[in-house]
Amino acid sequence: MLRIHHHPRSTYSRRVLIALDEKSIPHELVAVDMEKKAHRQPGYLAYNPYARVPTLQEDGFVLYESTAILNYLEATHPQPPLVPADARGRALVDMHMKLCDLQMTRPAGTIIFPKRFLPKERWDEKAIAQAKAEIEKHLDIIERIYLAGGREYLVGDRYTLAEVCYAPFLEFLPLMEIAPPPAVAAWSARMLSRPSALKTKPDK
Repeated sequence: MLRIHHHPRSTYSRRVLIALDEKSIPHELVAVDMEKKAHRQPGYLAYNPYARVPTLQEDGFVLYESTAILNYLEATHPQPPLVPADARGRALVDMHMKLCDLQMTRPAGTIIFPKRFLPKERWDEKAIAQAKAEIEKHLDIIERIYLAGGREYLVGDRYTLAEVCYAPFLEFLPLMEIAPPPAVAAWSARMLSRPSALKTKPDK
């Protein structure tokens, strides 16, 4: 049985849960109580020495880092496909997954974590402002290049792992006080209205 160690408020865990739902993959969820530092206990560190979530276990195989897990799920459960069949389409999905982590999730963490979990007096306002500017620049590129001309998805005409990667972070655009450009806003609304996104939406 596929087992996923996760935290219900982890954006990276949510990526994996979305993919599992999109593909209807049977699995067991194991919640990691990060508030009680369960991710830093020897038992969990034996699976994931970086003390993060999510972590996948299957028949003695262990995998961590969400994009690696997404690619593994695609390789082992190819139907329904979340990547195009052609090499160029797959390469574009890989590119967008990487860009999401470099240009979206990294700066988003600077904003989302303190706003969700820290009192305002502990926020680094300068770092938050810089991160917000980085994300706005990235979303403008997506608007101008990848969603131009009425395109509904980042790659081709289908929902892919690229959208799976972005969805948990698009959820927090209002919290980050980022108003996306029109095509990005419409794309975000479509992604977040999918049953898999609604099913995995965090409580805060």
